[in-house]
Amino acid sequence: MQENEIFTYHLDMTAMLGIATVLLLAGHGIKMLLPVLKRFYIPSPVIGGVVFAIVTLLLYEFRICSFTYDGQLKDLFMMTFFTSIGFMASAKMLVHGGIGVFLFLICSTLLILCQNAAGVSIAALCGENPLLGVAAGSISLSGGHGTSAAFGPELEKYGLSGGLSVSVACATFGLVAGSVIGGPIGKLLMARHRVSCKEESSDTPFKDNRPEEKPSLLTDQTLLRGALVMTISIALGSLFIRSLNSMEIIIPAYLGPMVIASVIRNIADFTKRSIPVASIYTIGAISLEFFLAMALMSMRLWELKDLALPLISILAVQCVIMALFTYFITFRIMGKDYDAAVIACGQCGFGMGATPNAMANMRTFTLANGASPKAFFVVPMVGALFIDFVNAFVVTGFIKALS
Repeated sequence: MQENEIFTYHLDMTAMLGIATVLLLAGHGIKMLLPVLKRFYIPSPVIGGVVFAIVTLLLYEFRICSFTYDGQLKDLFMMTFFTSIGFMASAKMLVHGGIGVFLFLICSTLLILCQNAAGVSIAALCGENPLLGVAAGSISLSGGHGTSAAFGPELEKYGLSGGLSVSVACATFGLVAGSVIGGPIGKLLMARHRVSCKEESSDTPFKDNRPEEKPSLLTDQTLLRGALVMTISIALGSLFIRSLNSMEIIIPAYLGPMVIASVIRNIADFTKRSIPVASIYTIGAISLEFFLAMALMSMRLWELKDLALPLISILAVQCVIMALFTYFITFRIMGKDYDAAVIACGQCGFGMGATPNAMANMRTFTLANGASPKAFFVVPMVGALFIDFVNAFVVTGFIKALS
């Protein structure tokens, strides 16, 4: 071993699973000790994973040791999570949501395009790889940590050094920024356009945004059914991806199962067959926890040092775009009334962070200004069911166009 080399440990699947479990527990513990993390909806696996990444950064910088990772289990958890997202993309629910859901989906799609276009442009002006702009665009902002952890390795394959670390760092920034921007935008819209709540009660129907039509008990049988239908989707989706690869059409591996799951869900809706949505959601949520912990613990933070200034520039502009977009576009498209102001407030939450941020923004805003049942239906419907699906295809298009 040469003098400038350091010892490298390889963590296999068993070690990855064990460490990820410890990090999940540590993340929950840290979150309890620091309430500010809970207030800004920072996920527990993000906390634990980032702590581990910082430890590995220090070990690397002091030339003590470094780590390599077996990614097979992480990839399986990723595919399982995005398959669960596919099962939530119900066309029937989109139609049931009416014109409001459709219009807000259009607003959110336009925002994704703006975030990526702005990020790519600023990265190019700074003389950086344009893919840096995509990483600091809708991948991390509208997509959040899940999409960041999934697309980060894809960006690295296409030449962006530190793509995973960049995406996750931007997603963490977005969680905080989205929570800070929402309230002031809503208040400014109310004051500027003189709109107010017309509901008699100020009790906001703040519900769990789980995408389920009806509550459902989890049993061993429903969980088994959910696992089986997800496994079938993953298997068929993987075959679909391989067939595309044979035609030299390269897209992220998880998009195949995601599409197949969506097809199965909508066929089931059309034929009035039952799908164990609650079980699928639960399996997907657990998979996301482990996937995020494994993805974040493997970040190489030392690759961010040379990107600090370009990233700060891009994220600052993204905050301005978020505020201007919701003020001038979302508010107008959604009807220029009180409900539109609440929706704009919520979009700042998941357009920069995640759906829980949007719900928290709207809850705080409506408790002070009055109820908005429409906003509490429209925003989680798009944020929890459809936006990840749209974002994945838009991001894939940008990556292909820039590569």
